[in-house]
Amino acid sequence: MNQTHKSVILVTGASTGIGNLSARTLAAAGHIVYASMRDVEGRNAPRAKELHDYAAENGFSLKALELDVLSQESADRAVQVIVKEQGVLDVVMHNAGHLVVGVTEAFSPEEMAKVYDTNVLGTQRVNRAALPYMRAQESGLLLWISSTTVRGGFPPFLGPYVAAKAAMDSLAQTMAYEVAPFGIETSFVVPGAFTKGTSHFPNATPPADGETSAAYARINGLLDEVGDRLSALTPDDADPQAVADEVARIVSLPAGQRPVRSVIDFVGDGAAEVTELSEKLRIEFLERIGLGGLLEAAVTVD
Repeated sequence: MNQTHKSVILVTGASTGIGNLSARTLAAAGHIVYASMRDVEGRNAPRAKELHDYAAENGFSLKALELDVLSQESADRAVQVIVKEQGVLDVVMHNAGHLVVGVTEAFSPEEMAKVYDTNVLGTQRVNRAALPYMRAQESGLLLWISSTTVRGGFPPFLGPYVAAKAAMDSLAQTMAYEVAPFGIETSFVVPGAFTKGTSHFPNATPPADGETSAAYARINGLLDEVGDRLSALTPDDADPQAVADEVARIVSLPAGQRPVRSVIDFVGDGAAEVTELSEKLRIEFLERIGLGGLLEAAVTVD
């Protein structure tokens, strides 16, 4: 793949799944990629080694980087490492997240807060670390991995997770307006459900309150069937690599030509149709209140 511009990219949650696939795909496209994850020298040491071996075998610029999105200090340190080594940070890909599955009532407020902490506040910590550098250079891209659950259909038993993804998406859209005057673009890649090819569902956490979960016995059988029903709707060629490919395509586009939202949905949950309408209305409303200039990142002329 011919590259006209080599970007320096931070990918969060890159130990597995879409983050890992995207980090590899971006590196193969010629970019300088920092694949961040927790516990690089401990639990995730084998995954970090796999990435380093992949980079060495292919001559790619891909490095595993310690970053715990639950820690501001960790986020600050990770970004400082990148800027010290590269002098610039072009793209932040917000991918880190965790799925919980179960009856909503059974999740304690504290458990729900942990989901919010990872999926929403984690992005805020990374942004507070990265945006000062991106504002100073007056360029960059915030690339958010959202979810079709934000604007499409979804099954039960995903309450805290879908609420957190919706919160993240709304926060990201608001931030897009605020960083645009500094030349920083925003793109959303919106995956649908993938029941294979990621550890999202296998690693999902149930609520600790088994007694309340048991009180929903009349519908709990559906919980075991949700994955099978989603799988039945998913074509055989549905592969999360399609998300990674779209991430790489967007990053490689020239500034000003990147889509605001790109839906990658093999199930057809309606998110693409709702997104088309909501984007039209969002743009019209911002223009009606005289803020249309915030819809596109400002172009800095050297």
